[in-house]
Amino acid sequence: MFQRILLTRMKFIGDVVLTTPIIHTLRDAFPQSHIAYLGDSQAVSLLENNPYLDKIIPFDFSNTSFLYQAKMFWKMISGKYDLTIDLFSNPRSALLTFATGAKVRIGGNARGRRKLYTVRVTDDGKTKTAIEYHYQSLKAIGVEPRYIDTKIFLREEEKSGARQHLLSLGIETSSKIVSMHPGGTWPAKLWGKDKFIALINKLSADNVKVVLTGGKFDQEIVNDIVSQTNAVYVGNLSLRNVSAAMSLANVVVSNDCGIMHMAVAVNTPTIGIFGPGQDKIWFPYSLPHIALRKHVPCNPCHLNVCNRTGYGFMECMNLLTVDEVYRHIMERV
Repeated sequence: MFQRILLTRMKFIGDVVLTTPIIHTLRDAFPQSHIAYLGDSQAVSLLENNPYLDKIIPFDFSNTSFLYQAKMFWKMISGKYDLTIDLFSNPRSALLTFATGAKVRIGGNARGRRKLYTVRVTDDGKTKTAIEYHYQSLKAIGVEPRYIDTKIFLREEEKSGARQHLLSLGIETSSKIVSMHPGGTWPAKLWGKDKFIALINKLSADNVKVVLTGGKFDQEIVNDIVSQTNAVYVGNLSLRNVSAAMSLANVVVSNDCGIMHMAVAVNTPTIGIFGPGQDKIWFPYSLPHIALRKHVPCNPCHLNVCNRTGYGFMECMNLLTVDEVYRHIMERV
């Protein structure tokens, strides 16, 4: 039916990873079609080596020049797509979708841009996982959900490179390894630094090796933890190299962020720490993966920074104890 398909989720690492079941289902529905994926250049690097895609189109959000923007719109026009599915539906992605000229253009039913789509998807308002939410766009063309497991396809050389990198840091891959991500973008989503330190020291007493991941904005917290524990920092690696390193761990412990989704997608048992977010939506995973969240009256608040004071400040995070996280780690390590 459709010969050339463009799927796009323009932004955010975790959100792109959460579309991998959609990619797989789309390929099953249209096995002979050319399927391309458009998204943030860093995030879509995680889709490299995905056997269900024919092409990845990276979008560099840091390049704001008119020439670059025109070039990207020309790519849409010249792609000759007959089906475009926009899973983000913000103004830019809506315009790019419209530029494809595809006879079927699927996107959200948002005022101001819904006219750019030929098929408009309206959410029914029921609580659903992020994966189920995206599947609404496929249902609009008669494609039923088929897969729910997320997947990052690592190359063997990426895995072997990660082994060598860990060895260079003094970590034998035959050891019990826990990877931890103590950083994140939203301050309200960060479990306490002192709790990570206490947890790492407790694990070190059990001869468990701890490696830390973190981006350029996580350097302060990572440096503080390294200075007070035996944990080692893997360095400011690419997303694929971080994924490869986490694939060698026995367990990953992460705040609610993109790294958490990457860990699940490389099939490492993952413990997600949740505060202001909704785990029922953003942790669509089953055991051995687990989301840890304490029920407090203000959850979910979706705030970047906690607005409570005194005892209530960061209560959802403060109630989660080191011993509880330790117990879940030891059940999986």
